[in-house]
Amino acid sequence: MQKQNTITTDRDAVVFGDSVRDVSKKTITVAVAGNPNSGKTTVFNALTGARQHVGNYPGVTVDKVEGICKYKGYEIELVDLPGTYSLTAFSIEEVVARNFIVDENPDVVVDIVDSSNLERNLYLATQLVEMNVPLVLAFNMTDIVERRGIVFDNAMLSKFFNASIVPIVGKKAKGLDKLLDAVIETAENPRPKDDHIVHYGDEVEEELTKIQNLLTGEHYLVEKYGSRWLALKLLEQDKDILDKGHKPEVIDAVAKSVRHLTKITGEDPEITVASQRYGFISGACEETVRGSVELRHSRSDLVDKVVLNRVLAIPIFAGLMYGVFKLTFTIGEPFMGIIEGFFGWLSTAITGLWPAGSESALKSLIVDGVIGGVGGVIVFVPNIMLLFLAIAILEDSGYMARAAFIMDRVMHKIGLHGKSFIPMLIGFGCSVPAIMGTRVLENRRSRLTTILVIPLMSCGARLPIYILLIPAFFAAKWHGLVMWSMYMIGIILAIVCAKLLRNTLFKGETLPFVMELPPFRVPTLRGVLTHMWQRSWMYLKKAGTILLGISIILWAATSYPKPAEEKLAGLSAEQAQTVQLRHSLAGRVGSVMEIAVKPLGFDYRIGTALIGALAAKEVFVAQMGIVYSLGDSEGSSQTLREKLANNYSPLQGFCIMLFCLISAPCMATLAICKRETGSWRWALFQFCGLTVLAYIVTLVVYQIGSLIIA
Repeated sequence: MQKQNTITTDRDAVVFGDSVRDVSKKTITVAVAGNPNSGKTTVFNALTGARQHVGNYPGVTVDKVEGICKYKGYEIELVDLPGTYSLTAFSIEEVVARNFIVDENPDVVVDIVDSSNLERNLYLATQLVEMNVPLVLAFNMTDIVERRGIVFDNAMLSKFFNASIVPIVGKKAKGLDKLLDAVIETAENPRPKDDHIVHYGDEVEEELTKIQNLLTGEHYLVEKYGSRWLALKLLEQDKDILDKGHKPEVIDAVAKSVRHLTKITGEDPEITVASQRYGFISGACEETVRGSVELRHSRSDLVDKVVLNRVLAIPIFAGLMYGVFKLTFTIGEPFMGIIEGFFGWLSTAITGLWPAGSESALKSLIVDGVIGGVGGVIVFVPNIMLLFLAIAILEDSGYMARAAFIMDRVMHKIGLHGKSFIPMLIGFGCSVPAIMGTRVLENRRSRLTTILVIPLMSCGARLPIYILLIPAFFAAKWHGLVMWSMYMIGIILAIVCAKLLRNTLFKGETLPFVMELPPFRVPTLRGVLTHMWQRSWMYLKKAGTILLGISIILWAATSYPKPAEEKLAGLSAEQAQTVQLRHSLAGRVGSVMEIAVKPLGFDYRIGTALIGALAAKEVFVAQMGIVYSLGDSEGSSQTLREKLANNYSPLQGFCIMLFCLISAPCMATLAICKRETGSWRWALFQFCGLTVLAYIVTLVVYQIGSLIIA
């Protein structure tokens, strides 16, 4: 009778071979591993429904992320390991991934392989096989391979790597059912272990045998890691394994073997071992890959010749950023006008519910506090959604990885490398995840430097400030250029500050690293829209919770205490508004601040708003909306931008944006800075340093600008 190998769908049982097993409460733990840019996180999200951001550059997943997938009576617990190229403990990602596999002993390890870059990706697979883990290889992006006319002999490759191979297309969720079937089968019927798939040559194998024989007395380590894998790691001088407390004779033998192999081969054993692994992979691919040879000058390579050109790369990057900002204003302006009109109508309608000329604290709270504050921030949602849409397209297409590569040349000159630019790019969205993203940097000096300058990237919270002020003070043809200049000023200042820090507080060499460039891809509509909505929803949620609460507090601070009636007698509405505001708590604080900020071109209103911006940068817009709504009892038809244009000059408007760009980051950023650096000292240094820098730069710009304009 032919053996069955099927999974039932009508009851909680599974049939393998001739036996039936009850799996009503069966749980399988699966570690999802893979190279950066292999589509690992995309597959994880598709299987678990998790909403983790998928960027097209290395390092998107630093910490362990877990998810549940229920399939055919099984509860499959998936753990998304950090993306790594190998399991040699040279980086945080490699240590986390390897320790989980060794210590947690998952039932199955699924290695997501970018099959369009097979030889590069199979290096990790060889190391997983050598660890004797139950392995399934998910060959992702097989649609790209098919378009290139390449065919794999998966059956033979499966024998070479002692693992099941499942072709999938992660971004289209194609083949995931078969992947889960393979996971269940591997968990139930694991293949016989074989850690000898790679033969490292007679010289290396002889030394490995010597070390293995000496390891027999280290029962705990051998049981945990396996004698061959342990000997191999010792020969590779893996620091994590060397520090496991081996016997002196083992350490001496390893040192002797290293010296011997170095003398024989002319290179470190680590290099010899890596070369032999790639040799095995190359041979396996020669035997199993058929069809047309992958053209090195594919469309992606041809595009790279242009966008990575030494002369054109940075101008193209700057031009793309300018185009994004120009598009944001051009398309977003009409929608922003509609929302502004709606809030203007709403404000007038609510004001009309009270008798003309009457004063009411409730009316002021709703019209001035909520609509003037939160409404003033929500107005910019169309522009923010457009900006996030453009960034999502650049990320998912693969261009953002190129941006980090392009900046690598510049970053090296300041003592950092392109890997530091990755969290800086994340900082265009929010400084908090950007600072957390510095975990991909192994060197502490480089990491501290990057953390301290990240707030100079124009985060999404600064965007409402730019979108409020730029149309208020500059003609439409200059909108994109002015906004582009703010982002470029932030990048340039970050580079200058990083150079200064690396030459003073954080002296030391920069560690080399390899940056892989994923091929250019056409982003999926679903992926782009999902990324745009996730970020936009975070902004809306923040406006409806945190900013609402802060707006109410600021409204109270700008409304109370009220001056005596006799002080307002005979004053015009505008004069009365000024007296009321100056008499309030916020007005008094702003009046004191005015002494310090007046040389920057700011008055007490702006000073007051800058205090609120310490909680969240968007609060600046909310506070200005409240300030210019107070006392406007009849509901003026003028928008906030028009009121600002009537009270300040374009130079003052530019200086406000400049100060908000450079000055102290929000409280959340300071908190995460303290957590990631382990000290309030660096958080306070960041707070004070950026505030002083903002004051000096803004002072110089305003004073010189005033002389030129005068």
